[in-house]
Amino acid sequence: MRLKLLASGPHTFTTVGLLCTVLLSGCAATPANPDDPWEGWNRSVHSFNEDLDHYIMKPIAKGYDYVTPEPVNQGITNFFSNIDDIGVILNDIFQLKLAQAGKDTGRFFLNTTLGLGGFFDVASEVDLPKNIEDFDQTLGYWGVPTGPYLVLPFIGPGSPRGVAGLVGDALMDPLTYTMFAGAAVSAASTAANAVEGVDKRAGLLSSEKILDEAAVDRYEFIKTAYFQRREYLINDGVMLLDDHDDLFDDLDDYFEDEDTSHHLQLDSPADQ
Repeated sequence: MRLKLLASGPHTFTTVGLLCTVLLSGCAATPANPDDPWEGWNRSVHSFNEDLDHYIMKPIAKGYDYVTPEPVNQGITNFFSNIDDIGVILNDIFQLKLAQAGKDTGRFFLNTTLGLGGFFDVASEVDLPKNIEDFDQTLGYWGVPTGPYLVLPFIGPGSPRGVAGLVGDALMDPLTYTMFAGAAVSAASTAANAVEGVDKRAGLLSSEKILDEAAVDRYEFIKTAYFQRREYLINDGVMLLDDHDDLFDDLDDYFEDEDTSHHLQLDSPADQ
């Protein structure tokens, strides 16, 4: 996803709800597209997110990228990716991928200890690569349908199942629970979420050209790419031809979903 909530809490969701009401009222009269029944709403929110990104998120990300040395930048990305591995391990188990769960557990402990809290990705150097597993994939694994395309303010492209996946991923994220640990810890957690969001957006700066060069209609391009990538992840890439690998490598850089793994390249099935 291009945009992500930088902090969680009741005020954030109240704000999103108010924006949803305002934007929905502006597109309620738009005729429904059977293949995209919420297209009027989606395009309005897509335009809102694009403007927000252009005027706020992208300039902040450029400034962050400019002042942050590359080793530090990569270390911050690795740190949040390591925290994300907790959710990856749980989703491995939920999807009955027990062998992968064992490897991902080893990856987490290795990076947490020898990698100094995950700042260094030493596990990848010993053949324990990053895996991408989230609760949306878990729901898909158990046959829950994705539902129509849905674009949400601040969050970006998704689906009803994807929204449930975001809630599940939040419950698996240790940073979610720091809001109950006192004001100082909660403030530190909010700052960490903000840094994570800016770090993710900065990681997308170099891959934006795929949209600028390939997309006549950015909305349709992102919608198609979102569903193709989610299907790729849920099916572990088995339904894709090898000559599509480069496309999905680029799309993986672009979408961000809810975790730092989106900075990483997707492996082809032959590499897994």
